Amino acid sequence: MKPSNSSISVRRFGHFLGLSLFLSLSACNDTELLNPTPETSVSGTNAFETPDRILGLVNGVYKAVKNANFYGGNYYTYSEARGEEFINRTSNTFTAYEAWNQTLNSGSNFVAGFWAAGYAAINNANILIKGLADNPGKVDATLARQYTAEAKFLRALSYYSLVTLYARPYNENKGASPGLPLRLQAETTTANNDLKRSTVDEVYTQILKDLNEAEADLPLAYSSALLNTTRAHRNTAIALKTRVYLNSGNWAKVIEEAKKIVSASAPYSAATGVNHKLQNIVEIFTTNYTSTESVLSVPMTELDNVGGQSSFPYVFNANSEYNLNPTGIWGDPEWKSTDLRRTFARTASGVQFLTKYNKPSPFLDYLPILRYSEVLLNYAEAAAQTGDLPTAINLLKAVRNRSDASYAFPATATGTQAALINTILNERRIELLGEGFRSNDLLRNLLPLPAKSSSSNSAPAVLPSQANYIFPLPNTEITTNKLLLS
Repeated sequence: MKPSNSSISVRRFGHFLGLSLFLSLSACNDTELLNPTPETSVSGTNAFETPDRILGLVNGVYKAVKNANFYGGNYYTYSEARGEEFINRTSNTFTAYEAWNQTLNSGSNFVAGFWAAGYAAINNANILIKGLADNPGKVDATLARQYTAEAKFLRALSYYSLVTLYARPYNENKGASPGLPLRLQAETTTANNDLKRSTVDEVYTQILKDLNEAEADLPLAYSSALLNTTRAHRNTAIALKTRVYLNSGNWAKVIEEAKKIVSASAPYSAATGVNHKLQNIVEIFTTNYTSTESVLSVPMTELDNVGGQSSFPYVFNANSEYNLNPTGIWGDPEWKSTDLRRTFARTASGVQFLTKYNKPSPFLDYLPILRYSEVLLNYAEAAAQTGDLPTAINLLKAVRNRSDASYAFPATATGTQAALINTILNERRIELLGEGFRSNDLLRNLLPLPAKSSSSNSAPAVLPSQANYIFPLPNTEITTNKLLLS
């Protein structure tokens, strides 16, 4: 994917509102999505003149989501560092030490960088949506609706990622807390930079509106497994909806959406669109990034990758900056040695390091955003919360026994509703380890961020009542958006 911009200033929101003024587009067809041929930069006045230029803009929105401060790397690093599954070894402020020891502040580089990257992706999506509406007939009407749907999906993903870090958890008060500025129009100047925060509930409402509209117009599938993994299709929108509804405690809607892509009984699969199903857990992280378990992933190529201190595989594996916490889920006695997920680790200096992403430099592992196993666990949790324990247990077993066919959950782990919910949450910690979920799972359940320590470093627990339970708003936005704190 060729970027529509080569870099994003994090100094103020207004600096990246002008991204649409000069867009570097790629001339590529669907099969060239990951290795496009560069085309001369064109101005905003003719950016929508040809199908190739429009496809370049579509690719640009995906590229914005792949920013090193977003889903290209640092989103995973900072989300994982905040939880208790890893121990920091270097005190390196450039690789999330402030997130790990719970000292992020409004001036922290990542607090500003993640905000800027998220809103840049949102603005790129807004530019695409408006441009397609203003330039009818430049591509086939069905394709225009698809591109608009892709933009809405990526806007929803971006807003979800921002609201779950910078705003109070939805379940604290049904989303009544201040959320984020909802920027829904294409901006090319700083004229509309001042915008107050909508409530958390209003942000969630917009996210779900975008996803519902995206679902209606996204294709059922693309022409290749690669595109089914790296571009949004109908099941991608449905899968993300199960996550969003789970985050807001709307169990009935989680179940409703999950049933669209999860069969009534094992072996679970999606009956329409991409035939999603569980695959060999080792292969999907080593040799087959585009299997039907992968609902959406961030691709990496030698010409288009994220490296250095923004690369999650570099920080958590190659450079040995975070080892697995022996008192975290890695030390769970019910996570048996027979489980294939135990193979995602190496031992050095007497501790273990996660090797889910084990490619050497230039770190070409795909980073998963949505996997089918998450959808099954979302469904399982919602089923357990609504009292459908048999369904929840069957879904839970499908995920565990895919990696450890010999394992049987003890009766104490599934015999009551409370025990089963806790077991499902533990399974999430195992299955989704290193995929950016743990800290948000704590926040959505209004649980403390646990204390953690080693012989050289320690981090305190953070209670839900404390201000640093969520990310602070960045100074770069506070100083340029006069209505942010109104």
